[in-house]
Amino acid sequence: MPTWFCSRAWFSYVGPFDEGGQGEPEDLLFFYSHLRKGGGVIRVDQSLLLYRYHPNAATHSVLETTIWTHRVRFLEERALPHWATFTIWNAGRQGRRLYRSLTAGMRRKVVAFCDVDENKIRKGFYCHEDSQERPKPRVPILHFRAARPPFVICVKLGAMRPGQSQHRPS
Repeated sequence: MPTWFCSRAWFSYVGPFDEGGQGEPEDLLFFYSHLRKGGGVIRVDQSLLLYRYHPNAATHSVLETTIWTHRVRFLEERALPHWATFTIWNAGRQGRRLYRSLTAGMRRKVVAFCDVDENKIRKGFYCHEDSQERPKPRVPILHFRAARPPFVICVKLGAMRPGQSQHRPS
């Protein structure tokens, strides 16, 4: 459930949760509606509510791919139309996944990937092999210092695997 709050009047204005059924991220969809209707976000740096975890929580029925799809569509709706071009920061799995998830029109706006990993940069480009376009799209991979904004930053949060290095821009 949300880790944010709003007045009852604002909740009524935005509309109820989309209770589309099990597996629907109704809190995320409500939040997007909140933003579409002009709502804002203010960070509060103190705990206001404590959630209890339990294995039968409905949140476990929401697939990661469902959330990903909603996030990408919201990005395409709210941010990307305002940019002529953009760079995806991460030439790894998450960045490539974002690129492939974009509509064809939005993929054409991607001018480059950027990264800190020398192996990815040395490769020089990403080729979208699944594309029906001919020739297949090839997107340059640049060092982050050579890349130009605006950026869409793609990182996967989670635990590091043993032996995995964590690259940080210096």
